[in-house]
Amino acid sequence: MNVLILGSGGREHAFALKLSESNKINQLFVAPGNAGTDKIAKNININPIDFTAVKNIVLENNIKMVVVGPEAPLVEGVHDFFLADDDLKSIPVIGPKKDGALLEGSKDFSKQFMQKHNVPTAKYQSFTKDNLTDGFAFLETLKPPYVLKADGLAAGKGVLILSSLKEAKAELEEMVSNQKFGEASSTVVIEEFLKGIELSVFVLTDGKNYKILPSAKDYKRIGEGDTGLNTGGMGAISPVPFADESFLNKVEELVVKPTIAGLQKDEIDYRGFIFIGLMNDNGNPSVVEYNVRMGDPETEVVLPRIESDLFDLFDGVANQTLNEKSFSVTDKTATTVMLVSGGYPEAYLKGKEITGFNNVDESIVFHAGTTIKDQKVVTNGGRVMAVTSFGDTIEEALEKSYKSIDKIHFDKMNYRKDIGFDLV
Repeated sequence: MNVLILGSGGREHAFALKLSESNKINQLFVAPGNAGTDKIAKNININPIDFTAVKNIVLENNIKMVVVGPEAPLVEGVHDFFLADDDLKSIPVIGPKKDGALLEGSKDFSKQFMQKHNVPTAKYQSFTKDNLTDGFAFLETLKPPYVLKADGLAAGKGVLILSSLKEAKAELEEMVSNQKFGEASSTVVIEEFLKGIELSVFVLTDGKNYKILPSAKDYKRIGEGDTGLNTGGMGAISPVPFADESFLNKVEELVVKPTIAGLQKDEIDYRGFIFIGLMNDNGNPSVVEYNVRMGDPETEVVLPRIESDLFDLFDGVANQTLNEKSFSVTDKTATTVMLVSGGYPEAYLKGKEITGFNNVDESIVFHAGTTIKDQKVVTNGGRVMAVTSFGDTIEEALEKSYKSIDKIHFDKMNYRKDIGFDLV
């Protein structure tokens, strides 16, 4: 069978590498892919939200399954597009339809869903420019810090955590009245700040059955000690030491089961990943957010730990036989450290030649923002590569990742030297 992966980052390289292990796949395609996927699949340079171009690729290459990496094609309705087309409707898409993708595409919808189905989460209210003064009044009922979330997709930048009431009111007005994050912030969710330690739990579901994938914790800020600007993610650890069996049982009972049951009650036929961002407050889980795809860089530590055939699991999702599929995970710890371009997450240069990564033998190097130019691998994004290693402990795995990083070079390369600092 031929399989197409949509996307271009480290997550998609991790998907491609894991799927390439399956003897049930004839050929892998990635659109648009990167310099890493180019080694194990055929890259096709199209935009994943150009659905007509996606259709042409699928038909020209006899593709029989599509795996969607990023959120944008899902929120835009790629799964619905396939189902509405006579030439495509028999081809399974791994990723929810538009109604399910609202769990990530609309923070307001997501919070309403949690409230409706008794999923533990922070108390909240939503506001627009038409009831801005009500928003100010709601802020006054909360204790700092104040959490403001743009309702729609804002490329990971639509969440503000503010320490002063005055600043929170000013930012709320800026978001809803002056469209600070464009159309995404025409509605803003204000919620109480959840205390505790963050982590993520990933679920793969066929709409009826589910598998809970390994837990992970990522590190968003550019600076060590979790300081500085937010990024797409600077590294990740899996499993999370404090997410023990007791805690994960609570997550399954209080969060996963009501989420899956809620989707069924609301007649949302959801087939794909649910990324559940959680806060662990003294052993009690609360949902910070849902995403409708795997996280990045969490994918780079979660997928390598899965010992089962990933294509076989996806086949179970497509045919709603996920409960019949075997599923096992290694006990080893996986860590990944992201190498980023100098200046990221602000302005940075592309086109810097990357050397040494072919000499890495103790770690897996996942390409994220890379491309091939003049037969050289060069930087093509802010987050460039993720270096993933296994160990019996977090310290052992990280030691391997940092040792491997010493072999990799590109101009102004930057990375955090303290990934996992709060866990060891």
